[in-house]
Amino acid sequence: MRNVKQLSLFSGLEDTSPAKHVLVAKVVFESGPEGVFDYRVPKTFVGRIAPGQRIRVPLGKSNRFVVAYCLEICEQADNPQLKDIAAIIDEAPLVTSALLRLAQWMAEYYLCPLGTVLETVIPACVRNQAGTRLVPHYRLAPCSDGFPSLTEKQARVVAALLEAPGQRLSRDALTRTAGCTTAVLDNLVKRGILVKEMARIRHSQPDATTLPRQERLILNNQQQEALEIIQEAVSTGEYRGILIYGVTGSGKTEVYIQAIEYVVKKGKQAIVLVPEISLTPQTVERFRSRFDYVAVLHSHLTDAERAAQWDWIASGQVQVVVGARSAIFAPAPHLGLIVMDEEHETSFKQEAAPRYHARDVALRRAQIEQIPLVLGSATPSLESWYRTQQGELTLIRLPERIGGRTLPAVKPIDLRQPKHSRASRGVITRQLHAAIHEALENGGQVILLLNRRGFATHVQCSACGYVLMCPDCEIALTHHRSFSKVLCHYCGHEAPSPKACPECQSAAIRFSGVGTERLEAEVKARFPEATCLRMDADSMRSREAYERAFRLFREGKIQILLGTQMIAKGLDFPNVTLVGVVNADTALHFPDFRAAERTFQMVTQVAGRTGRGPHGGLVLVQTFSPEHFAIQSAVRHDFEGFAAQELPIRMAFGYPPISRLVRLIISAEKELEAAGWAERVARSFSKSLSQTGRPDAARVVGPAPAPLMKLRGKYRYHIQILGKDESLIRMLVRCGLQCLEEARQVSWVVDVDPVDML
Repeated sequence: MRNVKQLSLFSGLEDTSPAKHVLVAKVVFESGPEGVFDYRVPKTFVGRIAPGQRIRVPLGKSNRFVVAYCLEICEQADNPQLKDIAAIIDEAPLVTSALLRLAQWMAEYYLCPLGTVLETVIPACVRNQAGTRLVPHYRLAPCSDGFPSLTEKQARVVAALLEAPGQRLSRDALTRTAGCTTAVLDNLVKRGILVKEMARIRHSQPDATTLPRQERLILNNQQQEALEIIQEAVSTGEYRGILIYGVTGSGKTEVYIQAIEYVVKKGKQAIVLVPEISLTPQTVERFRSRFDYVAVLHSHLTDAERAAQWDWIASGQVQVVVGARSAIFAPAPHLGLIVMDEEHETSFKQEAAPRYHARDVALRRAQIEQIPLVLGSATPSLESWYRTQQGELTLIRLPERIGGRTLPAVKPIDLRQPKHSRASRGVITRQLHAAIHEALENGGQVILLLNRRGFATHVQCSACGYVLMCPDCEIALTHHRSFSKVLCHYCGHEAPSPKACPECQSAAIRFSGVGTERLEAEVKARFPEATCLRMDADSMRSREAYERAFRLFREGKIQILLGTQMIAKGLDFPNVTLVGVVNADTALHFPDFRAAERTFQMVTQVAGRTGRGPHGGLVLVQTFSPEHFAIQSAVRHDFEGFAAQELPIRMAFGYPPISRLVRLIISAEKELEAAGWAERVARSFSKSLSQTGRPDAARVVGPAPAPLMKLRGKYRYHIQILGKDESLIRMLVRCGLQCLEEARQVSWVVDVDPVDML
């Protein structure tokens, strides 16, 4: 910056003329150089630019035009080096000031460029103005001497604009209202009476479907106490974090709905987050039967539909926003409450930059907006549970099911016993087979959970032992019989299923392991008279597939519903009398410190899908580890007992939630390059930590090969940094990343609070 007071080259006297002040926009780029940059606001743009809008600015010596986000408008001394803003892209800000502050926090916390964060906060369909078109609009020009010599039609045009909202109308609306042709408008423009402007209008309107009104349910004493705590928090107008720990079927959703009714009566809006797209249809139905204006945000909407919902929410007309992870960024201008159902679910974590967790973002947004945040789960995450112990969240317990119904009996089946081996002729044991038969005979419905897709989880030659691997990931390929292909579920690689061994050409090829596709075939063979439906990522590809599947199951047209974890949570079907967990060990022995927690949550959640009706329910859990405390706790529906055993283990090793964790993954096409750079960065971490004078304040683990060492053609090494001081950990990571600025052949990922350790 040049000093305003400069010496005159001609007089030798100090220039004492007052500095000229101009309006300056502080911006960040959509992509490109990081940091905040200043640009001068030309006089023609004064009053038209606001924080949250996108603008086009010149960058670099070539002055190429790039897109930037305006963060702030301020007045400061003019600087001849400042460049002028070239154009305004958006007519109005795309985000509220609260969302802009949230994005700035996310950039700092998740160590991600602010431009990248804003690209996530504002959906691409909104930035691209999907579902809109440019249409001529007209407004009255300032006329000091009134509107002289108007014909009758011209007078009707002027009168229509004077009565219009904002004194502006589209061409079609104006000609229709005034009963004239466009020639009349063109004549008024030539005379300087009208101003013609191009503006966008939406050609598709949001779906504001309402369902037949459902009666307000009567709460039991525990639900009523929970509701009163939330209402009190809403009334204070301050942030408050609340965790509802309620067993499956305890009526958490009805508490949410009545709390939101209280919020809506106060003229406020609510955001309700659900973890899976599969839960959205049922949740939306519940809310649309109680509220008039419910918006929906999830990935299965078209771009035009999503953009229409976004604009509708921003207008302030929407009462409730229901959606998956990204709905936390809904631009609600009168937000009064955030509810996050099934808060323990890992799908709330985004695995692409910025790698945010919706729970932490929701907590921060609630703090910024000074509103309550309600988290709910029958199996809370240990992060949220630990926060209740630290006094950061208020704990509400709902320990009983509504209507006095008991929790279903859960019985483990030990797969190690000889009677459950090959004599069972498949993956369904004799005990589970008999229970399915009995449930169907009594008119009940059955849910079978197997958290593995495909027909066979690996393909192996019994002659030479060769296993068919993904060439890019070095992971066993999964056989999908319906496609006659083998697929990699990580990178998408596919190939025809082999009829002979690619290595020795033997025909002794074996398709081993069990996925949902093979389970479906076995169920249909064992129970040919029963109607069966499979729900997994392969069978639920279309937007309508989820709605159709749940509708058929609810109507009783499907007797056996089987699938992956998408059927394990949040669903309420009173006629389900049996749940079978085909293999409870699919995640129990993963190289992940959360393996036990996820197994407990999965078994407990799917168990909660039964026993919700008058006929009770039974849960059978097939496992090779029936004595494991995660399985035993799930059998007893004992979350607090599980947490009491798991938290000391986390504390002993310093893992979350006791401390914060940042994972750095370094990838390269050559293993030696990935390993070498990982070692160099780890040394940098250790050196920076020692220089702080607090060597015990954090712990550097690694580098080591990642559990999935080769993925998408690259070798991966990872380093973990653990500690309680968030700012210290972020400082260490930034110092370490400076080493990688010289790296040309490697790529890296910084994952703050990771949930996937593979």
